[in-house]
Amino acid sequence: MVLLLPSWGRTPHVTKGKLMAKVQRQLPHPTELFDLIKFKKLDLNLKRARLSDAQTIDDLRKIAKRRTPAAAFDYTDGAADDEISMNRARQAFKDVEFHPSILNDVSNVDTSCEVFGGPSALPFGIAPTGFTRLMQTEGELAGASAAGKAGIPFCLSTLGTTSIEDVKAANPHGRNFFQLYVMRQREISYGLVKRAAEAGFDTLFFTVDTPIAGARLRDKRNGFSIPPQISLGTVANAIPRPWWWVDFLTTPTLSFASLSSTGGTVGELLNSAMDPSIQFSDLEEIRSMWPGKLVVKGVQNVEDSKKLADLGVDGIILSNHGGRQLDRAPVPFWLLPEVVREVGKDLDVTMDTGIMHGADIVAAMAMGAKFTFIGRAYLYGLMAGGEAGVTRAIEILAEQVRRTMQLLQVETIDELSPKHVTQLTRLAPRTQVHNLEHS
Repeated sequence: MVLLLPSWGRTPHVTKGKLMAKVQRQLPHPTELFDLIKFKKLDLNLKRARLSDAQTIDDLRKIAKRRTPAAAFDYTDGAADDEISMNRARQAFKDVEFHPSILNDVSNVDTSCEVFGGPSALPFGIAPTGFTRLMQTEGELAGASAAGKAGIPFCLSTLGTTSIEDVKAANPHGRNFFQLYVMRQREISYGLVKRAAEAGFDTLFFTVDTPIAGARLRDKRNGFSIPPQISLGTVANAIPRPWWWVDFLTTPTLSFASLSSTGGTVGELLNSAMDPSIQFSDLEEIRSMWPGKLVVKGVQNVEDSKKLADLGVDGIILSNHGGRQLDRAPVPFWLLPEVVREVGKDLDVTMDTGIMHGADIVAAMAMGAKFTFIGRAYLYGLMAGGEAGVTRAIEILAEQVRRTMQLLQVETIDELSPKHVTQLTRLAPRTQVHNLEHS
């Protein structure tokens, strides 16, 4: 027996005992065709068009790579030695399993939070980056301005290419932080601390992971130096990117707040400026002269976190410098839960390194981070389109943060907790054997 079902406009057809539905065909009416097909409106603003097409930070990275000479792009994109630390940090965020709740009203989510005694509209800020105007001539001014408009903090590096005062002018009402390297010439560092305080910067990052420069092999292979050196390879790489060179050659020459000499590779400049002899006494000296919040950047183990908490610093940043210093260094995201457990009640525990997606930020906040910082993600946006590109990077991450929170069904950042995240294990330490020679 064949059961006949309603055809809903289709003609039933039986073949070898099976009921088949034959779709009726007709020529579309022109008006119906235009209703079904909408042509994308042409945007004559090419920068706006390419940035609006970017849906992820990786999309911005691809644009940046097309538009930026190899040496400048690789300085941003690369890390130390075999780049193991950087890749592990990114993989750690990929190795996350989320655990959403159900039936919670998330029609409106609040992404705001507080860090280092002040507000932020989003749970991330812009990390300090050196030599930024070499990536794109708008440099730190673009980052500070975009951060201010988004309501998030911006941090200027000692090795930034824009003055403290100019960053303040670009972000007059937002939160500005200053990242300090203690240099061989202490007077330079002390002068920068004073200028940052006078300009109204509210937080100082005392950086502890850079006694010397890491082995930036991409920079050495590219012959990357400041100022850029011209070679046949440089010329060949520049030909399809004339806009970068026009920008570079028609804007003010690079200037550094802390360096009087700028000849040599980045590693050589760092080694000539940094002091490998800095100690806890230097931290105490800076504490005595800084009126705002004092944060130690580059912490990589629990013991140092506890020591810093006992010293009364206001916060720490778990960081391996984006994998740009010691390769095979600890992954901050893996370190985060134990550090939060030990010192999270005593100071603000924040982190950077490896963040390329808003879900990474949500995962870090769920595991106890008070805040996060983005470096490369911001620079990819900068290279892709100046301030507009930085704004697009912030928009992408903000949208991903909101979407992830809604899918987890949490309404506020404070609702995030370790129950929402499992850090899946890819690498685990082997049991260490002590006193093997006596066994």
